[in-house]
Amino acid sequence: MEWIKVFSSGDEARRRLKENVPQLLIMNATRLCLVLRNNNFYVVQDSCSHNGESLSKGIVNHLGEIICPWHGHQFNLITGRECSERSSDLSTYPVKEDSDGVFIGL
Repeated sequence: MEWIKVFSSGDEARRRLKENVPQLLIMNATRLCLVLRNNNFYVVQDSCSHNGESLSKGIVNHLGEIICPWHGHQFNLITGRECSERSSDLSTYPVKEDSDGVFIGL
């Protein structure tokens, strides 16, 4: 696994990201969806496993699920699991925050 630095500090990341608003990241030709929720960072694949729509265009609900804008499939940000088991689970990616910054593991 390669750890890729995305922010120089957690404070910078929290200033630049909006709580519960998905953000598209493209790293090493991989499309990722980054979400800041309850002061924690979550990263899942950006494409919905149902029909491929970009999840960074979706919303995050009060349960911490990212909702696809096309057909409303809901995925748990922690596990990647589709909540109604209508489609495959999403790939999730680890995030670490330390004194050197915020990193995503690919």
